[in-house]
Amino acid sequence: MNPPSNPPPDASPPDGAQTRRRSGWFWALLVLLLALAAWYVFWKRPTQVVGGAAGAASAPAGAGPSRRFSGVNGVLPVGVAVAKTTDIDVYLDGLGAVTPIATTVVHSRVSGTLVKLHFTEGQMVKEGQLLAELDPRPYQVAVLQAQGQLDRDTALLNGARVDLKRYRLLVAQDSIQTQQLDTQTALVKQYEGTVEADRGSLDSAKLNLAYSKVTAPISGRIGLRQVDLGNVVQTSDANGIATITQLEPMTVVFSLPEDNIPAVMKKLRAGATLTAEAWSRDQKTKLATGRLLTMDNQVDPSTGTVRLKAQFDNADHMLFPQQFVNVHMLLDVVRGATAVPQAAIQLSSTGPFVYVVKKDNTVTVRNVSTGPTQGDLTAITSGLAPGETVVVDGIDKLREGAKVAPVVRGGPNDPALQPVVPGAARSGRRHASAPATAASGAAPRAAPASRPAASGAR
Repeated sequence: MNPPSNPPPDASPPDGAQTRRRSGWFWALLVLLLALAAWYVFWKRPTQVVGGAAGAASAPAGAGPSRRFSGVNGVLPVGVAVAKTTDIDVYLDGLGAVTPIATTVVHSRVSGTLVKLHFTEGQMVKEGQLLAELDPRPYQVAVLQAQGQLDRDTALLNGARVDLKRYRLLVAQDSIQTQQLDTQTALVKQYEGTVEADRGSLDSAKLNLAYSKVTAPISGRIGLRQVDLGNVVQTSDANGIATITQLEPMTVVFSLPEDNIPAVMKKLRAGATLTAEAWSRDQKTKLATGRLLTMDNQVDPSTGTVRLKAQFDNADHMLFPQQFVNVHMLLDVVRGATAVPQAAIQLSSTGPFVYVVKKDNTVTVRNVSTGPTQGDLTAITSGLAPGETVVVDGIDKLREGAKVAPVVRGGPNDPALQPVVPGAARSGRRHASAPATAASGAAPRAAPASRPAASGAR
């Protein structure tokens, strides 16, 4: 009988290579898990709120609160402002055109050859100032002719008067007939009429000679000349020699909606002086300040607007004829109004509302009624009291009862966020052309493109 065969060895006993292979997969998987965890912590999850000024300063400069921080345990950083009591100017806005009080085309009153010009294009001239001269010789000759005719007829008149005295003496002596006296009297009257006509002719000739020198009919700025030296100037020339436009004072004709007529008429009937400001087309430069003169007597049915006229001193000549300007007319001033930044006011189906920050750093929705706006401030007529804190930045992430960390952004040289105690009193005055700063309790906002804050909003 054959001996039993040897049993087969084990299929695959573990060796050192397989152990190292399994260990490598384990560590690779661990590194992948750690990488995923790091990606989730540092990229996927928003950066947590860091308490105190040190954490705030670590945020990237130029980013808003919603980009620098995100909520931790539901706490969201928001920009806030404190409702304050101030005066709000009520303005009515209209688009107008600068209209000079007087514009005159300089014409020559007589025809002749232009021999001299005494002005420079674009210069300011005074009424009566000499502008141009025509060839005076034809008119000088006419004056001499008229003077000679007057002298001749005056001599005839004097001789007729001497004869009239003689005839009266002879009639008194009954030496001649009365008919001769009457004839001589009529002749004297005739010569007197002729002399008067000659005097008129002489005055006319002298006037034409004076008209050969062209003077400025009004004061103002003279435009480009329309004729050159050596040309024959006619009284019928449509373009004349040049055009003069009066610049001081200057008026602006602008339009307002017909709905504003009752309020404006009430002020005019009360004798109030309504201040008007003229601004450039881009609403960035105030050109002049004046007053309302009057309102037109009818509404334009095609536009539903009424025209008004305001007058400006224009001493610096910032207003130019036919220039388009924006007119802001101060109608009224709301004294002691409760005002908040316009960014704090949101709209819903139930009307405007704001988020009010309570003392426990939670927010609540408050329905409000708004009034006139001035710059970036809007008056609140009801629903909010002075001193209450409202959210102006980061509103899109809020909800009723949300926990917030009130912050305020600094100016351009201080980009760090600083904690703000809700409801704390703040001092400071908003500059006319600068955005609100931390002193005002509001996040900085770009100045409105329509007009500077000092000029008032509607």
